[in-house]
Amino acid sequence: MSLVLDPAAQDLLFREARTANTFTDEPVTEEQVQAIYDLVKYGPTAFNQSPLRITLVRSPEARERLVALMAEGNQPKTAAAPLVAILSADNEFHEELPALFPHFPQAKDVFFSERPAREGAAALNAALQAAYFIIGVRAAGLAAGPMTGLDFEGVRKEFLDDDHTPLMVVNIGKPGPDAWYPRSPRLAYEDVVTTV
Repeated sequence: MSLVLDPAAQDLLFREARTANTFTDEPVTEEQVQAIYDLVKYGPTAFNQSPLRITLVRSPEARERLVALMAEGNQPKTAAAPLVAILSADNEFHEELPALFPHFPQAKDVFFSERPAREGAAALNAALQAAYFIIGVRAAGLAAGPMTGLDFEGVRKEFLDDDHTPLMVVNIGKPGPDAWYPRSPRLAYEDVVTTV
């Protein structure tokens, strides 16, 4: 059985897409980011909790502060990308549940009254949304460079607050020269899928 999605779209989103390491200086507009979000916000999360928060790093001063918190090998990439996004999990997402999960507004208190439960749920579901975000960047014809080589606590202190947990930094833009490393191997179907 073949996929319904056009092969060119399959290539754009998955087969040909890779983590970008260089970018052109073509800017990424607010309209592009809005279009990405307007697409990926429909990806599922448990209880529709939608805990992902996106901090766009646009000013030179903020960029400089962020670059200093990146691992040494990631600093040049983050310094040169047209746009950088800090993706974080909102551990107080439950405050939005009465609006986001209106058929059971009590979920806020029944399931998420305790901070540890919220932190676990936020981490898992924001990570799902981060993956959707990367696919959305690709769908916009841009390249994403997601990275976890950073000082997480430093990023939280510098850009977020105690209610937000940083997940990753994503460099965004049009791919530049030699943007791609060779593709690494992938596991075969039979190595991943088990039928019971």
